[in-house]
Amino acid sequence: MLKHRDTDDQQNSVRLFCGEGHVFIGLVNSTSPEGEVWTGTNEVGFSIMNTASYNFREDSLPDVQMDREGELMYKALTLCMTTADFETLLDTCPKPLGVEANFGVIDAYGGAAYYEVNNFRWVKYDVNDIPCGYRVVTNFCESGRREDYQGWDRFCIASEVMAAEFAPDVDHRFFFERLSRNTTECNGQRIPRKITSASIVIEGVPAVQNPLRTVMWTILGNPLTHIAVPLTVGDYLGSCSKNRTIARMRSGGLNRAKEERLRRSFLRRHRQ
Repeated sequence: MLKHRDTDDQQNSVRLFCGEGHVFIGLVNSTSPEGEVWTGTNEVGFSIMNTASYNFREDSLPDVQMDREGELMYKALTLCMTTADFETLLDTCPKPLGVEANFGVIDAYGGAAYYEVNNFRWVKYDVNDIPCGYRVVTNFCESGRREDYQGWDRFCIASEVMAAEFAPDVDHRFFFERLSRNTTECNGQRIPRKITSASIVIEGVPAVQNPLRTVMWTILGNPLTHIAVPLTVGDYLGSCSKNRTIARMRSGGLNRAKEERLRRSFLRRHRQ
């Protein structure tokens, strides 16, 4: 499962959470208080990510009560073991949820699904029922208003790559190299952008394997200029006594001017 993150908050870290419920690791904004996660995996192999949507709201809830996707994913990683658990969470959480998003979920029992979620309802797409074996999602909900689709250009780029090159035995390198680092343009848009802050591939396990072998391959920073690091909950479970940061940008943060020079240099060398 790939999460390609675009955000104005470029200071991202990976944090270990050892509180109530399951132990988990998750991508966070470095300066944010605890209680939000933007991608993560827990000790029982439940993993979750999201993409923002802009065409699925059906209410007039004030914006100040929205953008709570990180809180919902934090709660899911704390409580959930399976996709069914996540569905129960969606049904039982107080409404309105304060979200408008796609949530991708995989578990250690063969579950893999995307959920289009708004403040009061959700729609499920079970990846196991899709003949090609995958689902491409950007910044719109398929069941939402078609006139408000966003991210369509990048959806087309990713869909063409997957249709031409995907095979069941691909690994994290395929998703980083052919998607997060893809420099193809469509209507002036590329998958990697100036505001791309991280790219993560969660490599799950079959039901017969130890869920602690789930790997969160993590690029902190723009994927055009940074490397992937493998992180697992199992590496930290034995010494988990308190929440702590386990991966962050080097040198205390991101030099935006240098990052932009490197990004432009990469694009010049690899322009298609």
